[in-house]
Amino acid sequence: MSLPSNYEALIAEANQLDLYKKLVHQLNKDFSRANVDFNLPDEVLPISLKLVLHETVHTLIQEKFADYLNLLYIIDVSEKQIKALDGSDLLKLSEAVSFLILKREWQKVWFRNKY
Repeated sequence: MSLPSNYEALIAEANQLDLYKKLVHQLNKDFSRANVDFNLPDEVLPISLKLVLHETVHTLIQEKFADYLNLLYIIDVSEKQIKALDGSDLLKLSEAVSFLILKREWQKVWFRNKY
């Protein structure tokens, strides 16, 4: 499995394989397990998903860092990838983390569908 390199490619692949709703469902499930308020309808537009995810991650980093770390643990985002990010700009950091979260959730959905 080769992972998409950007948000648009990931969403395009999810739509092509008819797995977009499952991706949103997986995000909702893991955020709920981490006790983070994030509940999007399955029909959410991709741009809205991107904005809400980015805003939620940004808020967690700023205001609830322990919840942020717990979320990354529950979703199983690579610690190595997180440490490789540039933390000097909080907006860029939260955008990059949002994409890492989305990629990891996509892996889960793709593998569950494939096997």
